[in-house]
Amino acid sequence: MTTEPNAITYKFYINGEWRESKSGQTIEIQSPYLRNSVGKIQAITHDEVDEAIHSAHLSQKKWAYSSLQERATYLYKWADNLVEKQDEIAKIIMQEVGKGYQDAKKEVVRTADFIRYTVEEALHMHGESMMGDSFPGGSKSKLAIVSRVPLGVILAISPFNYPINLAASKVAPALMAGNAVIFKPATNGAISGTKMIEALDQAGLPKGLISLVTGRGSVIGDYLVEHKGINMISFTGGTKTGMNLAQKAAKIPLVLELGGKDPAIVREDADLLEAAKHIISGAFSYSGQRCTAIKRVLVHESVADTLVSLLKAEVEKLSVGSPEKDSVIVPLIDDVSADYVQGLVNDAVEKGATVIVGNKREHNLIYPTLIDHVTREMTVAWEEPFGPILPIIRVSSDQEAIDIANESEFGLQASVFTSDINKALTIANLIDTGTIQINSRTERGPDHFPFIGVKGSGMGVQGIHKSLESMTREKVTVLNIKD
Repeated sequence: MTTEPNAITYKFYINGEWRESKSGQTIEIQSPYLRNSVGKIQAITHDEVDEAIHSAHLSQKKWAYSSLQERATYLYKWADNLVEKQDEIAKIIMQEVGKGYQDAKKEVVRTADFIRYTVEEALHMHGESMMGDSFPGGSKSKLAIVSRVPLGVILAISPFNYPINLAASKVAPALMAGNAVIFKPATNGAISGTKMIEALDQAGLPKGLISLVTGRGSVIGDYLVEHKGINMISFTGGTKTGMNLAQKAAKIPLVLELGGKDPAIVREDADLLEAAKHIISGAFSYSGQRCTAIKRVLVHESVADTLVSLLKAEVEKLSVGSPEKDSVIVPLIDDVSADYVQGLVNDAVEKGATVIVGNKREHNLIYPTLIDHVTREMTVAWEEPFGPILPIIRVSSDQEAIDIANESEFGLQASVFTSDINKALTIANLIDTGTIQINSRTERGPDHFPFIGVKGSGMGVQGIHKSLESMTREKVTVLNIKD
């Protein structure tokens, strides 16, 4: 790995201070497309984790009693700072995780919108009261006041692919709900996360409420998850890591957003041209490095040839190359990821699948690949690639498509393309997944919609209102009124 002459060594953030770790160790971050180091992050120690969590608890006690309007002031300023820094942050996102520059800018602006909406949603969330005599035998002399109170210290663990948006989607509701946050970004994405925390620091947030902890997962990962000072964990990442986390985190609330194998079910009565455009966008944007990417097509055999022809034409239009040119298909996050994706293609070909277009590789750049005649025996029918490959599975009926969709260990989203709304709703009711998209691609958002993963795709619910709820708990105060 080569290092750019101007590569910066970034500090971590704890108790309102930017520091270098006492470990004296750093981790180099390699750009997926520049293929050199774009900076170094701190590899912090267990003692520094302890200090971050201790200071978080001290600060959170006061923050919990602050007014919503006071909290809102800091978060609004944070959103404004992100917008002001959108060009700088977008460049870092592009270099660090290989996302197209314009898409990176959109991510930053979307994040600012997310923060502002979170503030407004929190301001309009109210408790409730309950009269005792509404239950048989109850008394008018009892009045329950039900409010929501913060959980304490939230561990927020974010992925590489949306290093600002999916980080802020945890941090903003946690803070607005009265919690403190320990923020652990993915290693690739940690520089982007650092710039996000800089913007929050510059908003004047009281010290101790947010800590940025960076380091090797093998050193601090389990230590953070098992730490007795953590009161709730919000994690977005791979299914294997999430399942391991769930086993280690005992008796605290968890929200897990994990992998997906989102199918696009195409019925014989679908608008095939429209379906093809949505499928290509859903499958290949940011090289398919999205948990909600369309990762397989289940198409009725009577229209399969036509759909495949349309998909091929759309794939051939996709731009391939550098994120600096806003290419749709960019190098994958690292060589290991590219090796895995290529292995799925090789396995399918060896077992009789037909490559319609693609199956070309340069280092970690995988060209968009369309694979037809995929069967259940092929690994690509079931495994999540997180790359720009799309398997086509031909089916003879709606029921066969439903069976294959539900056989997956994942259950994040699915798309159904049909001109028959009754059939669409019937299929939607039978698919075991968190969200069904009718005549559109699978995707996250709008950000205030509930976002749900079932089976191996996660647990708990995200979305602004739901995140505020998951990061608080109900508390009941009973007034006993004398006659």
